[in-house]
Amino acid sequence: MSEKIKCLIIGSGPAGYTAAIYAARANLSPVVYEGLQPGGQLTITTDIDNFPGYPEGVAGPEMMNQLKAQAERFGTDVRFGIITKVDFSSRPFKVVADNTHEIEADVVIIATGATAKYLGLESEEKFKGLGVSACATCDGFFYKGRDVAVVGGGDTAAEEASYLAGICNKVYMIVRRDELRASKAMQKRVEENPKIEVLWNHNTVEILGDNSGVTGAKLINNKTNEEKTIDIHGFFVAIGHTPNSDIFKDYLDTDETGYIITQKGSSKTKVPGVFACGDVQDHIYRQAVTAAGSGCMAAIDAERFLSEQE
Repeated sequence: MSEKIKCLIIGSGPAGYTAAIYAARANLSPVVYEGLQPGGQLTITTDIDNFPGYPEGVAGPEMMNQLKAQAERFGTDVRFGIITKVDFSSRPFKVVADNTHEIEADVVIIATGATAKYLGLESEEKFKGLGVSACATCDGFFYKGRDVAVVGGGDTAAEEASYLAGICNKVYMIVRRDELRASKAMQKRVEENPKIEVLWNHNTVEILGDNSGVTGAKLINNKTNEEKTIDIHGFFVAIGHTPNSDIFKDYLDTDETGYIITQKGSSKTKVPGVFACGDVQDHIYRQAVTAAGSGCMAAIDAERFLSEQE
């Protein structure tokens, strides 16, 4: 026997919890399935200094706990678990949680986020949040006036290097090829910035550090096999994100990377009654505040959809 609910929110984080706050206040009795990483990417961020309303900054996990508590205060049913199967072919939508629990939902809000790609080094894992980051706009400020490195050769890497050059003393760009994949305009910005030094044909072997965090990186030139150590305090990985959208691809349109396509200026997907918000549909901004804003949009879109159905 399947459980019947009005509004299902898949995923937590700023988008999912904000959608829940708005949906709960609109009497949609939302149920949130938190996913594998309750609170999303921000739970592995030490300090958040760019979210409005926190003049002293806030720790990522603390902020997510506050958002969760706020959603629960208005009656959101927050559950630990993952949605393992969906069927959006007809309403009510059918989903399965944890491979066993069947749910029928009148509307579904997808807030499953994206996962940053990392190099897969043991030392990288060790220093995550202690100098290793996948978001320059989130964490760059902590390295004001210091030396940092960015790994990657695409638009994201070029953008992050340019952004960091405005804050930091020096930016090394570690590129494994002898050219950038970034657009011509972004390449020009990198080339013309005196603070950016591109290390061509280099791979990172190990990130070095101590109790205070990252202190350097050991690189190898993949043409000459020469090893090189650079002194840095921040190591930014900019090799892309993977949107957590695989489970929805049979029913929703995604771009070539896997981001869910929504109608311009809204959270609506191609299936009426299914909405997407946060990093699973946003490959441009990817900030906590924009995710929260799109979560608000999704809840309002869902409420309007339901009132039109009645």
